[in-house]
Amino acid sequence: MIYTVRSLAKLVQGEVRGDASLSIGDANSIEAAGPEAVTFVLDDSHVSRLKNCRAGTIILTANIFEGLPATSSVSFILVTDPHAAFHKILPLFRKLRDRPERGTSPLAVIHPTAKIGLNCHVGPWVHIGEEAEVGNGCDIHPGVVIGAGCKLGDDVVLYPNVVLYHDVTIGSHSIIHSGAVIGADGFGYRFVDGRFEKIPQLGTVDIQADVEIGACTTIDRGAINATVIGAGTKIDNMVMIGHNCKIGQHNVFASQVGLAGSSSTGDYVRLGGQAGVKDHVHIGTGSTVGAKAGIHKDIPAGEFWVGYLATPEAEQKRLMFSLKRVPAMREQLKSLEQQLSALTLQMAALTNGTTEQRHRAE
Repeated sequence: MIYTVRSLAKLVQGEVRGDASLSIGDANSIEAAGPEAVTFVLDDSHVSRLKNCRAGTIILTANIFEGLPATSSVSFILVTDPHAAFHKILPLFRKLRDRPERGTSPLAVIHPTAKIGLNCHVGPWVHIGEEAEVGNGCDIHPGVVIGAGCKLGDDVVLYPNVVLYHDVTIGSHSIIHSGAVIGADGFGYRFVDGRFEKIPQLGTVDIQADVEIGACTTIDRGAINATVIGAGTKIDNMVMIGHNCKIGQHNVFASQVGLAGSSSTGDYVRLGGQAGVKDHVHIGTGSTVGAKAGIHKDIPAGEFWVGYLATPEAEQKRLMFSLKRVPAMREQLKSLEQQLSALTLQMAALTNGTTEQRHRAE
């Protein structure tokens, strides 16, 4: 499809600067956009990327536009939120797949006591256990297993091969991607008489509303009560959350994060990729943890910790800067050692000379 800059601006309620009749047939990133494409500038940090940009139209704010050099070769669409505007335009140039057809596949296996809500899709080779409940408008893709006693809210999406162990709860509008396993036994053992004895894991997992969980992520059930994932939290692929963890609302965890059992977070916590959290540690509301950090003690609310073992950002920077100075300090130390040796020899010579003079005098 081909659109004019004018029509795109109308769609996003923006103002045109430049040629409003220019034809646009694509939407792309700053680096990949050609003369027929529209792109966007997120904020001031992206302005430098425009140096080699070939896009025909750029979506940005009025403030950023006023700071750019004058040009007649590019059209601009001025909006208050370039990111939102671009993603309203992008579907015009990218194919969106429809939701799967409503209804239940004859190849699905559903226990007679299970309840399926209205307007759902249940794909082939799905297994739904006894007393499970699926809300309205859910998409249950092929190969999903929903264990006995599970409860799903409305508009939940479970992608292929998701496994929910028994008695797991999934809040409305949540999305769980392929291969995720929710509710497996927690990693709990006692060492008795020279062997590890399994501790029964009799709790469950409570995933609240509007949560998204990435592919191949695992969330273990609690030993006694529930492992909880707070509303609005977004979890990337291959994340591990141990038993009895309590995750606050609107957290964001990047790929390969690991939380040991009984750790917890407040609201709006961010964990960078491969960060690891020790058991029984609490990360305060609004805190951020850098990639690959190792968290071994509680983090107060609002702080930014990095490194292994993780410490507050300012402390870690001082340590890193100090380490950079080590080679120079080593050379300085060698020089000081040589000077000290020379001074020691001189002092010894002076001492010996003074002693000899005293003996002669005697």
